Amino acid sequence: MFGFLNVYKPAGKTSHDVVAFLRRITKIKQIGHAGTLDPFAEGVLPVSIGKATRLIEYLHDDKEYLAYIQFGTATDTYDIEGSVVSKSDLKVSESDVKNVLKDFEGEIFQTPPIYSAIKLKGKKLYEYARNNQAVEIQPRKVVIKNIELQKFDEFNQTAEILISCSKGTYIRSIANDLGQKLGCGAYLYKLIRTKAGKFEVKNSIVLPNNIYDIEKNLINPLEVLDLPVFELSEEENKKVFYGQAFENKSAPCNNLLILVYNNNISAVAENSGGMIKVKKVFL
Repeated sequence: MFGFLNVYKPAGKTSHDVVAFLRRITKIKQIGHAGTLDPFAEGVLPVSIGKATRLIEYLHDDKEYLAYIQFGTATDTYDIEGSVVSKSDLKVSESDVKNVLKDFEGEIFQTPPIYSAIKLKGKKLYEYARNNQAVEIQPRKVVIKNIELQKFDEFNQTAEILISCSKGTYIRSIANDLGQKLGCGAYLYKLIRTKAGKFEVKNSIVLPNNIYDIEKNLINPLEVLDLPVFELSEEENKKVFYGQAFENKSAPCNNLLILVYNNNISAVAENSGGMIKVKKVFL
């Protein structure tokens, strides 16, 4: 098998659980995923099967989420799974939330949650947190392409917010920062990833439990990779098989190309002034 699956990860399972489950069914070890989702989160999880794992780095990194936020309470993990650290009786309005959301648009710096897998001095941040060790976490630059309030429940003090963002954005941090700016505290109580690159929730599938469903829903990498495609001649394909460079001035001028022969991916290559140099071979 060679391709991707657009799996809808259910809440309660880790991203690794999904991969391990599919490995058991297919008996294929070479299975991976793009963009880890927290266990309580659900939604789009791109899964690679077979040699397609070597193509993960070429997938689009942009993400889209539906974030469900509870105002009036803050937790140490910034989400529903954490311990409560503060509460407030302050009530916010729909206009309050809309006005503050403007502060999150564009390039921003956010501080990742202490309960995260980011490494600092060789240890994951959550390891420091579990040992009650104080550490200084450096803010990171992320891009929020769009952030919109979809629904607001004034009585329950909850909001549903649609967020389009770059790779590495912590939606939990946005929830926590939003609560701080409003002066009431807030945490993420539900999260749905609606897009990951070209993988969309409307086309996602429940976790398949048999080989037939996996094969039926396997996506050709050419449909989801955002790289120019160059069709090889028979002679060029032979050179690619041996990892040899070749010259072709008609190839797209992009730095990276997908080389295709008979509608099958032969390699990912680099175009340097018309000289095609193979980077990864899939023959």
